Amino acid sequence: MKRLYIIAGISLLLGACNKFGDINVDPNRPSETSSTQLIANAELYLPVLGESPQAEYFAQYLSETQYPNLSLYNQVSSSFYSLYYGPLMNLDSVIRSTKLDATEGPIANQLAVAKILKAYYFWHITDRWGDVPYQEALKGSANTTPVYDSQESIYTSLFLLLDEADKSIVAGDIINDIVYQGNMARWKKLGNTIRLLMALRLSVVKPEIAKTEFNKALTAGIMTSNVDNLVFAHLPEAANESYWYDQITDQNRKWWALSESLVNKMKPVNDPRLPVYGDKNSAGQYVGLKYGATDGLSTTAFSLLGAEIRKQNANVYLVTYAQALFAKAEAAKLGWIPDGDVAAEANYKSAIEQSVRQWKNNDTTGFGVMMASPGMAYVPATAYEQIGNQRWVHLFMHGFEAWAEWRRTGFPAGLIKPDGKDVPSRQGYPQDEVFNNKVHYEDAVRRQFPGGDNLYGKLWWDK
Repeated sequence: MKRLYIIAGISLLLGACNKFGDINVDPNRPSETSSTQLIANAELYLPVLGESPQAEYFAQYLSETQYPNLSLYNQVSSSFYSLYYGPLMNLDSVIRSTKLDATEGPIANQLAVAKILKAYYFWHITDRWGDVPYQEALKGSANTTPVYDSQESIYTSLFLLLDEADKSIVAGDIINDIVYQGNMARWKKLGNTIRLLMALRLSVVKPEIAKTEFNKALTAGIMTSNVDNLVFAHLPEAANESYWYDQITDQNRKWWALSESLVNKMKPVNDPRLPVYGDKNSAGQYVGLKYGATDGLSTTAFSLLGAEIRKQNANVYLVTYAQALFAKAEAAKLGWIPDGDVAAEANYKSAIEQSVRQWKNNDTTGFGVMMASPGMAYVPATAYEQIGNQRWVHLFMHGFEAWAEWRRTGFPAGLIKPDGKDVPSRQGYPQDEVFNNKVHYEDAVRRQFPGGDNLYGKLWWDK
């Protein structure tokens, strides 16, 4: 129940908010709530970055078994407001505070954790929407109509923020941390792994900068095992349970089946993760539902979301060691790190193994059989596609990240066009921005998207 107490201690901070920050909070004096409680509250928002049906539709992991709607890409606008006035406001309050309490752990480490989380949330936001408020955001009543910063400038700022955080970490843990229990060695690895993955995102648009930042992250020290993963662990209680448990078990909504595309990638190679990802259908088989289907729907003929994924205290995997290994495999193939295909192959194999260990509680049964299956052995000529496909399989249920990597690489190829609609390349800005921040909203749309604020404008790194 500890998380409930943290929420209760913070509730006043969220009582009177506008879209880019609490208008009743002085950012330099974050009330009586302690800094590490503010950090903990920001951590409570982490599942939102992964537990989203829309995210799974963008990555085409899940198909709708009843009432197809969002999977047909019918919703343009999506709101980022809660991420600003929730976790980001709390984190910025910590960063701006002049009254941090050293009894909660070294002040340098409190600031470092707040900066790492701030960078992670903003990375998520800009990769979904494009240009967004950054430098002028989180000012409360001092500025309720912030300028939209370019995505390029946001990436530059986030690289600097993560570098600051890494270099400032000192010995000593912090309290109230519900992710790593205050372990600063793991926070250091997380910050550098985020930096590594951010750098890879720029592989096409700014390859030299990407290579430099990638290697800086490697030198500083990234994740070295699944123990280092950024995981949000739900609790076996109603107040802190998984979104999917609430939907499927509590509300009996059997609305989601594994997509045919996903099952077709996994079943032919006897992928041992498939029984974790989905359940067998009523006939005892793993069968995916074609993405975007509007007829022939059923809650028994297809493989519904797996029991492990939908349990009450399910884990939400956000930044993982396997992701870092896939990134290193691609970097080796690109020539960013030494040993070319030799290193690429080693990291590719290790990434898949660590993914299996992650999803199967360190059990590698079936891994060897899968790797011996046709199409799984590393082939230099098709390496980019193999890495991209297996990264997509690994990122299951972290749809926004998988979708971002699909936009960057084009893998997996052949995603479905429901009703002839392409997979979106971004999300539309919140509808209220037209009224609440009209000048800056219109300027951002005009400079980025000639076709207007829709699902198909290209982000800076995707052009």
